[in-house]
Amino acid sequence: MITTFWLLVSALILIAFLIILPPLWRKRAVPAGDPDRRNITIAAQRLAELKAQLQGGALSQDQYDEQLAELEAALSDDLDIAHPAETRVSQGRWMVFVLVLALPLAALSLYAVLGNYPALTVSAAAPTPELAQINDMVAGLADRLKKQPDDVQGWLMLGRSYKFLQQHAEATDAFAQAYRILGEQTEVMLLYAESMAMANGGILAGKPAELIVKALTLEPDNLNGLWLGGMAKVEEGDMTTAIKLWRRLETLLPPGSEAQQEIQGAISRLAKAQTERANEPAPANQMPGITVQVALAPELLGLAGSEDTVFVYAKALSGPQMPIAIVRKQAADLPLTVNLNDSMAMMPAMKLSNFEQVKLVARISKSGNAVQQSGDLIGIIEPVATGASGINKIVIKDIVK
Repeated sequence: MITTFWLLVSALILIAFLIILPPLWRKRAVPAGDPDRRNITIAAQRLAELKAQLQGGALSQDQYDEQLAELEAALSDDLDIAHPAETRVSQGRWMVFVLVLALPLAALSLYAVLGNYPALTVSAAAPTPELAQINDMVAGLADRLKKQPDDVQGWLMLGRSYKFLQQHAEATDAFAQAYRILGEQTEVMLLYAESMAMANGGILAGKPAELIVKALTLEPDNLNGLWLGGMAKVEEGDMTTAIKLWRRLETLLPPGSEAQQEIQGAISRLAKAQTERANEPAPANQMPGITVQVALAPELLGLAGSEDTVFVYAKALSGPQMPIAIVRKQAADLPLTVNLNDSMAMMPAMKLSNFEQVKLVARISKSGNAVQQSGDLIGIIEPVATGASGINKIVIKDIVK
């Protein structure tokens, strides 16, 4: 950073010198004045005055002749004087030496007074003052809303701020407060659903999907709602409905716009995946996958209601946190056995068979929300080889804090 700065400064000074110094260094011939031309001009003016006086009667002919003779004699004397035709040479070279020293010194002095030299030494990894100021303002807004919990515009602003900062769990809490106050308003429900999904690794299943359906019922042509609705249907494996929603979105976008081209590409890929899936041979019995047996630890039996939702899913050990395959059941079904396979893929490009090892999760949610929340009951085993046979047993024995 510092080296680049000084190289730039040096280049600018050099350019200034190239513009200013050559004309000053070059000798410039300055022609001397021409006295003869000046004397002839004066004599011509005097002659015109004499003629005017003669015609006006102020001078007689004899007086006119006498003064004309004197004028001619005076002009003849003036023209006989020798005038050197030398030229003077400009003596401006001394300015070259002054500018070579003065220009850089003046620039550095001004920068020392007006510039910000410490900024040149700031590490690129350090947070920018703007980001620090944003964090301070967001923290101040959050503190104020604790005292004014019914300020709906404040909650919406806080949620959007957290979303910008990619603090999705905090954004979800803020939009939940706005939803509590405003109820079923389209934009609020969509913001709430989107942040909830982002906080849970992009999963739209559960409450986010329910909010999206409600939003589209109120406003069928909402652009964000149509996009999220299509994503939710892709997760469910309902490609036909997803394509239908996205084709509706395509017609509402500006023709030829980048957004329309992107949705057209997504529709094309989804239609291709749907065709490939339709052409796959049907399995004789059960599609190969991972068999998972889920049970609830005896000490937690009293914490799970029979209608609580059970999510059983596989996730990649690293990278995207969206489930690769997911099954939704009820706590009344426990203990239960499920088979996770490629037919349960939430995205066509993320099939279980594409991964060598995964993490298996079983979680009981009282709210039915796919977003992991405090108080949920959970069990995890990892790593699990996707090609291994046998039963993988998960015991739900922990409480999410």
